[in-house]
Amino acid sequence: MSDAPAAVPSQDEAFARIRLFRSPHIGPVTYRQLLRRFGDAQEALAGLPDLGRRGGRDYRPAKSEAIEREIDAVRMTGARYLFHDQPGYPALLRELDSAPPVLMWRGDLSRAERPCVAMVGARNASAAAVKLARDFASGLAGEGFTVVSGLARGIDGASHEGAFPTTIGVIASGIDIAYPPQHADLQERIASEGLLLAEQPPGTEPRGSHFPSRNRIIAGLAAGTLVVEAAPRSGSLITARLAGEAGREVMAIPGSPLDSRSQGCNRLIRDGAVLVQAPEDVVELLSGFDGSPRSTFHEPLPQDWEGGEDLAEAEPADIEGLLTTAPVAVDELIRQSGESAASVQMALLELEISGRLQRHAAGRVSLGGQ
Repeated sequence: MSDAPAAVPSQDEAFARIRLFRSPHIGPVTYRQLLRRFGDAQEALAGLPDLGRRGGRDYRPAKSEAIEREIDAVRMTGARYLFHDQPGYPALLRELDSAPPVLMWRGDLSRAERPCVAMVGARNASAAAVKLARDFASGLAGEGFTVVSGLARGIDGASHEGAFPTTIGVIASGIDIAYPPQHADLQERIASEGLLLAEQPPGTEPRGSHFPSRNRIIAGLAAGTLVVEAAPRSGSLITARLAGEAGREVMAIPGSPLDSRSQGCNRLIRDGAVLVQAPEDVVELLSGFDGSPRSTFHEPLPQDWEGGEDLAEAEPADIEGLLTTAPVAVDELIRQSGESAASVQMALLELEISGRLQRHAAGRVSLGGQ
């Protein structure tokens, strides 16, 4: 998100923001566009039923009672909310089109103000890779970096431990749920002295769909992502891909071609990730990172349309006939329809709120949804 830091929202507006983000079919892109359309979350909530009807279905926002229960649960855990335009929201994460509009946090928010590097890798990591991750993380923390990871077994846990307390843990569950259970003590240590972040509401158990969402936060917080050890198909490679799409540095430690747990890293290097062998290599790449990575693992893909000056006055274009279940870039819809960007975005907004549109990475959309 490109929104500049703003003042802390009023209590009523903060409540409305949480309710808006918890409402059906409201993702980060839709949330941001609704704020642009209506000016604030309270007005956006009032306008949702009309947008749903225009999209062809009745629409009901999240119930206020559910949000009241969520806020009480957040307070009970000692966590706080952080909104996308508040001071203290991590600057690099804010740049992402998919940046979470609402986060919950515990610990020391200033950990995210230091330069950040993400470290990820295999859950069933080798003993050598676990030690390597711990040593790398310790070295990077000593050079002024905060190490970001996902609190999984193996490489993630070793990275947190090596960097402690200058580490950020991003979890796929509610902030009151320890996952995996064997990392409950580590998660509590990070929440007390490092920084713990969660996007899901309290009480949410981790599900498969939550982990890619968590991974985009890990990649978005950091100037670069380092993969220590990974199989060819793993969540670590998803994080690396997301880092590449965001225009961040992608790095990997090479391993033996005879070990399947090294194949993911070796393929990353083959495909353009930077080979690193010591913490000093990472420091050299990320010190003074200016948004121009040396890695060519993935060229940054076009982000969703960032205009918004005329969104409040735009009338939706008739673009449903151009959509199928195959993802297509929003820019392509604008070109083919001949309509303004704002009109196309309004049409997509109505379709999404009615549950008939699905958004994909890099500003692509398709028919679908729930």
